[in-house]
Amino acid sequence: MAMYVLKGLCVVGLILNVVLVVSQCKKNLQTEEGQAAWAFGKKHVVYNTIVGILANFFDTLGIGSYAPTSAAFKFGKSVEDINIPGTLNVGDTFPVLMEAFLFFGFVDIDIVTLALMLIAAVAGAFLGAGFVTKLDVQGVRLAMFIGLALLGIIMLCRQLGVGPFGITGEALKLTGVKLIIGVVMNFILGALMCIGVGLYAPCIALVSVLGMNVGAAFPIMMGSCAFLMAFGNGPKFVKENRFDMVASLTQMFGGAIGVLIAYYLVKSLPLTTLLYIVIRVVEITAIMFLMDYLKGKKAA
Repeated sequence: MAMYVLKGLCVVGLILNVVLVVSQCKKNLQTEEGQAAWAFGKKHVVYNTIVGILANFFDTLGIGSYAPTSAAFKFGKSVEDINIPGTLNVGDTFPVLMEAFLFFGFVDIDIVTLALMLIAAVAGAFLGAGFVTKLDVQGVRLAMFIGLALLGIIMLCRQLGVGPFGITGEALKLTGVKLIIGVVMNFILGALMCIGVGLYAPCIALVSVLGMNVGAAFPIMMGSCAFLMAFGNGPKFVKENRFDMVASLTQMFGGAIGVLIAYYLVKSLPLTTLLYIVIRVVEITAIMFLMDYLKGKKAA
């Protein structure tokens, strides 16, 4: 019964996401500034659609979409730096909600553990979004540098099985101190999502450290991302109008295509080489954000 409730919330989130984004886009297009932003986005619609399909295809397989998407936006100059965090959180809401809908029930995880960790992630994201939407372009660049640098290190550790990634467990339920740690850490991970630090890899590490079955990470990480984006930071970024309209729409619908292809047509892929490439690209992108930040600081 509880899983049906969670799946129902995914549907509610899907509808809410579309309504909020479309409504804000219509409002923006009534102004000259909004029309100019729309024209800029249209120039990159094909590129960003491809990014949405590929990033969310691999997201469904557990790699995460924030790192490759932010790198693609930066390399292709298809989204303004200041709008990258918001576009990641708004645009990927739709496909990630689809993932959560599909993966709830993936393992027989304790519903109390799952619910508390999801609520914590949403609360953290809501707090984090309020902070990120107040940053200027320099603040966003610095935050993206720090976030991507940390994410690249975490992804490398995951790939090498270093630290908590080498730990395996079988638990499907958390109690006592472990439950408190899990909730607090997922709150922090939810907040970090707002600056582009993907939750997938850190969540897998967290689940491993707490002695849980790694399969439990899928409903936790996908559900956390889905609900924190749909009910936490996504609406906040839309309200503050800190997202690229066209890129968000291409992420929404292109991303949905990528999710469906990965879930229904692909059972497994040799992802090792791809992951190392993504890690390298993420670190290069982090350096690019740092260089732009230092240039902006020098110019100021």
